[in-house]
Amino acid sequence: MANSEAGLAKGLLTPAAVRQTAEAMLALGVAGELEHWRVDLDRLPEAARYVADVARERYPTLDTPFHARWRHFEVEGVDLWGPQADAADWPDDATRARAEFDLAMVSVLLDAGAGPDWSYADAATGRSYARSEGLAVASLRMFQAGAFSADEDDPWRADAVSLTLLSAEDLARGFQVTADNPLVGLEGRAALLRRLGRQCLARPDLFEREDGPRPGGLADVLFARTDSEDRLPAPAILELLLEALGPIWQDRISLGGVDLGDTWRHPAMRREGAADGLVPIHKLSQWLSYSLVEPLQRAGVTVTDLDGLTGLAEYRNGGLFMDLGVLSLADPADAAREWPVSDPLVVAWRSMTVALLDRIAPMVRAELGVEADRLPLASVLEAGTWAAGRRIAAQRRAGGGPPLTILSDGTVF
Repeated sequence: MANSEAGLAKGLLTPAAVRQTAEAMLALGVAGELEHWRVDLDRLPEAARYVADVARERYPTLDTPFHARWRHFEVEGVDLWGPQADAADWPDDATRARAEFDLAMVSVLLDAGAGPDWSYADAATGRSYARSEGLAVASLRMFQAGAFSADEDDPWRADAVSLTLLSAEDLARGFQVTADNPLVGLEGRAALLRRLGRQCLARPDLFEREDGPRPGGLADVLFARTDSEDRLPAPAILELLLEALGPIWQDRISLGGVDLGDTWRHPAMRREGAADGLVPIHKLSQWLSYSLVEPLQRAGVTVTDLDGLTGLAEYRNGGLFMDLGVLSLADPADAAREWPVSDPLVVAWRSMTVALLDRIAPMVRAELGVEADRLPLASVLEAGTWAAGRRIAAQRRAGGGPPLTILSDGTVF
């Protein structure tokens, strides 16, 4: 039975499982079989036009990069990482890739919603940044200063032991958190990085390097999994991350001894056997997967099947569909309540967001007159849906927050 359950669990740790479950959830919503939600697919064309307008404004030539953490290191036209990394004296491309894996993994794991009252004042640029950009710049500055390194002579790295010792106070100093500048989920973020460090120590087969265990050790695992022409399918990145990082997610569901990470329960999602009710989403891990593509490419790997990954089930994309009427609450009073991430209302919202991103992507391409090979899903997210979600939120609500209030520990949104 344990082996059977472990097999079921591993089947949930793929982007295909996320996409299949999301389609099933959306079908339930369209059929009116979800308690909390109503779905109006007739509103999707209008939403696609809105997204396309945002995309044209952001990228007039439609030469759109992938939605990845690296975009948040480019603030107000200034790239805070790329030129410095280009100028560094790397021994080889693999060394840079390991460092960029370290940076991306730490920064993405710190990227859950910051809340409306926090910002980061960057001394180098003289500007203040909030939300995802602020989290990105703060984590980048900590990384550049060697806050995650165990080697004073090699600051641009994240070492397992240093991560295990990271305290909420350390993070508060780096992120300029005070009573007047509160960051949502501070302890949850620090604890997540400590668990990352412990997992690096626990899995030397995945993380160990000659210079010690570090998140960037995963780069070498992926190098080894390329084919004879140095090609690697994007879903393989996510599947490695889900295997490698599963234990860092605290108080989550496990099945057959396998940690399921960003997987939740919904009573309407019927499955046979032990997987009944389970809804895989894997938002942060997919966001991280997108963010690891460019370091791999710089190291000479050709990443294929990028659309094998899914869209991201976070509040900008999900909020876009709510604010434009594609999704609506069955009881409008629910918008004023606070919801834990495990609640079926939130689980359904996030899952349907994945399926709706698949639906809206070809509509956005049609509005823009481009093909999928020029604007893959990762670029649709970057060009339009995420930014459009932020823009419509700012128009609808003071402070630009999401349309739902989610109780977060800093490890989901």
